[in-house]
Amino acid sequence: MCLNFSSIYPSPHPSINKPSILLQIMNVATLNTNRLWAYIQLTRPANIITAWADVLAGVAASGFAILVNPYPVAWLILATTGLYGGGVVFNDVFDAELDSKERPERPIPSGRASRWGATVLGSLLLCIGVLAAAEVSLSSMAIAIGIASGALLYDAYGKHHPFFGPLNMGICRGANLLLGVSIFSPMLSQSWYLALIPITYIAAITAISRGEVHGGKRSTGILALILMGTVIAGLLGLGWLNKSYLLPVLPFVVLLSVRVLLPFIQAVGQPTSENIRIAVRSGVLSLIVLNATFACSFAGLPYGLLVLTLLPISVMLARVFAVT
Repeated sequence: MCLNFSSIYPSPHPSINKPSILLQIMNVATLNTNRLWAYIQLTRPANIITAWADVLAGVAASGFAILVNPYPVAWLILATTGLYGGGVVFNDVFDAELDSKERPERPIPSGRASRWGATVLGSLLLCIGVLAAAEVSLSSMAIAIGIASGALLYDAYGKHHPFFGPLNMGICRGANLLLGVSIFSPMLSQSWYLALIPITYIAAITAISRGEVHGGKRSTGILALILMGTVIAGLLGLGWLNKSYLLPVLPFVVLLSVRVLLPFIQAVGQPTSENIRIAVRSGVLSLIVLNATFACSFAGLPYGLLVLTLLPISVMLARVFAVT
């Protein structure tokens, strides 16, 4: 005789369906993963790598020996990660209502990230950026505060102005280069003019990006192309000043010209939203080539190639995360 003990001792929780519990747990885990991924998307990781290149180029211009003491460099890399990440997060915070109409797939309008959560994340990143810079010097901290303030000014007001918007964003990027120079504070008074090149470069990208959604004006594209040509001329001028590095600098300048000028010319000829988006994407990622050229101009070919190795990393991340 075989006894059915389950009938004698029934389950203490007969109403629980174990497969459904597992499914609920998996759903919660998936939801949390999607939310985490959305907040990571807000920081635009591919762009952050370009900010690293700014700092490394500034360090090269300062003459600081990284191999002798790498710790201040690491602090500045962390600082620019927080500053850039926080700035682009707040860009989406301020643009949430506009994105709900023009880019509903973005993390905040799609509901994958909350506006409040993004505000907390952006604030935390900016604070990390300033505190990390303070570990290097008071000059570094002052520049970091300036970058954070400039980023918020651009996100809230600057981007809506046709002249001051590009200038505002360019100044933030130029200050990021000087953040690297601040690793050796006395060099700031001698190297401040270097910020003019990334200021002009970013002004060109920001100007042409205004037609990214609905298409742009040819006149704006021509202005952006002139600004980009000015940047190329400035880089050649730097190579000429440091004549011992002029020959190694030339391939970097050629690479930058091919990567940036060709899509800009295409966007000027046909200012469609798609062509403009391609030009902006190429311009942003090519910031690494710009900084590699800087690095080569002041520290030689090996340092320039070291900075250039960030380009494939940024390109790979750009395939996963939005750049614009």
